Amino acid sequence: MKAIQVSKFGQPEVLQYTDIDRPTPAIDEVLIKVKAIGVNPVDTYIRSGKYPVLPSLPYIPGSDVAGIIEQCGSQEPSFTCGTRVYTCGTISGGYAQRVTAKTSQVFHLPDGISFQEGASLGVPATTAWRALFIRGCAQAGEKVFIHGASSSVGMCAVQMARAAGLKVYGTAGTKAGIDRLKSLGISGVWNHREQEYLSTLQKELQNNRFNLILEMLANVNLSRDMELLAPRGRVVVIGSRGTITFDPRSTMGPELDIRGLSLFNSTGEELKQAQAGIQAALTTGTLKPVIARVFSLEDACKAHQQVMANGKCGKILLTP
Repeated sequence: MKAIQVSKFGQPEVLQYTDIDRPTPAIDEVLIKVKAIGVNPVDTYIRSGKYPVLPSLPYIPGSDVAGIIEQCGSQEPSFTCGTRVYTCGTISGGYAQRVTAKTSQVFHLPDGISFQEGASLGVPATTAWRALFIRGCAQAGEKVFIHGASSSVGMCAVQMARAAGLKVYGTAGTKAGIDRLKSLGISGVWNHREQEYLSTLQKELQNNRFNLILEMLANVNLSRDMELLAPRGRVVVIGSRGTITFDPRSTMGPELDIRGLSLFNSTGEELKQAQAGIQAALTTGTLKPVIARVFSLEDACKAHQQVMANGKCGKILLTP
C-alpha cells in the first residue's frame, strides 16, 4: 500500500511517498481503509524533530483519519467490517491508505457527515472541547474570546461555544477568515493584523471583559490577554511558538488563571466525554467542520507547508 514515511527529521521534503506492507490489527485494534486524513500543526513539529516526544524512525505521521473498517482484531461488537469511523489517534500512523487503531481511538462517524469532515474532527474538535469545557470550565452566559478563531480548532470552538450558550468573540488575519466567522454567528471579530485592533477591542469591552480566552499564539498575545480578562478569568494556552517576558503580578489582583493544554494528556474518560459532545453536535448540526484545502497523499509536503501558513481558513486534509 502507499504511505508517507519519515526516515529522518527535518524540513517537509523528508516526507517520502512510498510502498509499505499493509498493517495487521492486534486483538484490540481495527484496520481502517482510509478515505481522508487530517493534517495538524503538531504533525509538522514532530516531523521537524522539535517536539518533546519523538517517534522512532522510520515512522508514518498523522493521527486523524476517517474511513471504513476493513478488518477487526477486536471482539468489540459496535465495530464491524463496513462501519464508517473517524479516529483521534492511530497505531500505525495516519498518512497511509490503511491504518490500524485501538478501539479506544475509534469513533462512529454519524450519518450525513462526510469522510473529509470526519478527518477534521480528531485533534481540532477534541482540542476545542477540552479547551472550552475541561480546561476552560466554560459556562453558559459567559463571554469567550478566541485568538486565531479562523483556525480549524478555532472554528470548532466557535460553534461549540455558541451551542453551549456562550457569547463568542475572536480574531482572524484575513477578510476571508473574518467573513467565515461572521457566517458562523460570532458576536464580534477583529483582524489581528491591524495594529489598532487591541485598542479598538478594549474600548468596546469597557467594564465587560472576557471570562475565558482560548489562546493559539501565546508568545505574541499572552501579556495582552491579561488586559482583556474579567476578574477570575481564565486563559487556556493551546499554541505558542516562542518565549515571552511576562509580569506575573498582572494575574494577582484580578486572580487570573493561565492554564496549559496538551491533547496527549487527555484521560480515557475525557476523550469519551469530548467525543460524546462532538457527536451530539454533529448530529444536531451545531458543529460542521470547515475544510480549507485538500491535497493528495503524495503532496503531503505541500500540505505541511500550507498548514503552517498564515491566512488559512479551516482544515487542511489529504486524500489517499
